[in-house]
Amino acid sequence: ASTKVAILDIEGVIGTGHYVKRQIDRIAKDENIVAVVLRVNSPGGTVTGSDYIYHHLRKLKEQTKLPIVVSMGSIAASGGYYVSMAVGSEEDSIYAEPTTTTGSIGVIIPHYDLSGLMNRFDITDDSVVSHERKQLLSMTQTMPEEHRAILQELVDESFDRFKQIVMYGRPGLKNDENKLFDPATDTNLATGEVFSATRALQYGLIDRIGFI
Repeated sequence: ASTKVAILDIEGVIGTGHYVKRQIDRIAKDENIVAVVLRVNSPGGTVTGSDYIYHHLRKLKEQTKLPIVVSMGSIAASGGYYVSMAVGSEEDSIYAEPTTTTGSIGVIIPHYDLSGLMNRFDITDDSVVSHERKQLLSMTQTMPEEHRAILQELVDESFDRFKQIVMYGRPGLKNDENKLFDPATDTNLATGEVFSATRALQYGLIDRIGFI
């Protein structure tokens, strides 16, 4: 075919992003492709993987000038929403199915404290480390406040970038962080919560409800 629309799939948990990058490379080399549908069905994943995909989608858009439209499947949350922002502040560029779950604008570093369980069974963490901070996120001890502060700083930095990318990718939120929070309705879009397609449309996180 001389005019093709590429469907670029982002499916499942986002890891390194290398599989998506291979799809992007194929699209960039095919001169017969005239547009791209970014089909997102992902609950998110790693910050680095999501940002890697976002970066290369932006690069594809800038270098090829191909129009990109997002089609959200059952879920496009957290990193799945992050990569969707690669469309930039284009009008009518993000579509979600009626039952799509999206949003989850936030960052988390999971941690579990098993120290109480270890004490119950008389188990001791006897690790030898070069520095106590080497055990950041260790599940064998209650997290010291110093470690928590370090991790919170990492989360805050990633969260700030996420918000900037959302503001870049949504026309109604462009360059105004205050629009992520509407005091009139007490609506905060960046709490990490998920939204239905109807709510996402109401808040300007998507443009239309519809199928691929």
